[in-house]
Amino acid sequence: MPHSADLSPDTTHFEVGTPAYRRANFAMFLGGFACFAMLYGTQPLLPRLADDFAISPTQVSLSVSAGTGALACALIPASVLSDRFGRRTVMRLALALAALTALLCPLVASFEQLVLLRVLLGLALAGLPAAAMAYLGEEVAPNAQGRAMGLYIAGNAFGGMSGRFVAAVMTDLVDWRAALLVIGLLGAFAAIAFWRSLPESRHFQRRSIRVGAIARDARVLMRDAGLPWLFLCAFLLMGAFVALYNFLGFRLVAPPFSLGQSAIGAIFLLYLVGTWASAWSGRLADRIGRRNVLWMVVLLMLGGVLVTLSDTLVGVVAGVALFTFGFFAAHTTTSGWVSRRAGASRALAAAVYLSSYYLGSSVLGSSVGLAWDAGRWGALVAVLCVVCTLVLATALHLRRIPAAAKA
Repeated sequence: MPHSADLSPDTTHFEVGTPAYRRANFAMFLGGFACFAMLYGTQPLLPRLADDFAISPTQVSLSVSAGTGALACALIPASVLSDRFGRRTVMRLALALAALTALLCPLVASFEQLVLLRVLLGLALAGLPAAAMAYLGEEVAPNAQGRAMGLYIAGNAFGGMSGRFVAAVMTDLVDWRAALLVIGLLGAFAAIAFWRSLPESRHFQRRSIRVGAIARDARVLMRDAGLPWLFLCAFLLMGAFVALYNFLGFRLVAPPFSLGQSAIGAIFLLYLVGTWASAWSGRLADRIGRRNVLWMVVLLMLGGVLVTLSDTLVGVVAGVALFTFGFFAAHTTTSGWVSRRAGASRALAAAVYLSSYYLGSSVLGSSVGLAWDAGRWGALVAVLCVVCTLVLATALHLRRIPAAAKA
């Protein structure tokens, strides 16, 4: 039985201000933190790993893309497991297994072994994002879901920032193996706190895991007027974001900037902008609607990409900050939109959305490196402008789609 202090007079959902709401937000913030810290911990190390293993920038980006690609492939199976065994159970096990895998990464003897462990890490992590959006959609009161989703994604941003910054500093102070060890320990501590803090589900209902039932639910999702477009947004948004950060370090380590590893890592402190953007956009979406928020924040991304063409460090940092703000605001908006629009199939919808999201990270995150190889930063910016323009066109199309009755 839920504690009476957790309940409002007319609902068993987690309402703003209740102990259950605070515990859920704390746990989900930690979960998002650990997921992104472990998943992207190698990103600021790419120039150092490329030197140590004598491989190209596009090849070394596989240390990021292999994990995100594996995660993308495992999200739908993980969502099916969460439909059968519960969101809370799947999320707790996912973080524990991921932390154990992350702790093995410093022990590798070759780049191939590192990539293999990153694949296993992505597979283990899949359970958290696969179930997180469904858990929040089921358990949090509808008028607070935007804020709750914003805080969860803020945890993603803070974890991504902290993991990258700590990894960069530890690489300068010791080496990249020590950096990955610290990332693994952060993941382990977060997993323990998550395990202890996340409230029991109150509204979870088991769904069939028969292939026929899953295929039927998938057909319903893909026939929806809005969901396939939101899945496309996820692919393009995350692909652009990861591509920019994957190759930013290669630009900053070269003249005229010639930054060291710690200074490059400090660039990832801009994720603080993303943390604030997530919470802000969630509240704004609750007030004026997601269709009125998405296209505006995508414009900010596009403007930020163009500003990074500056030859000054201040200009580059300002452009990356603007791009980061727009990305996290857009991701918060689209992910919350999927959860509200999908109704009873929200776990599968969340998995498809996040599969698209992480496939974009994997596919575009590495393939955009071909633009870097061909024309360095100018060519990369041109490709990212095309991607952002496609997202903007999709956002404008979504404005014309009627709200689903179940949303």
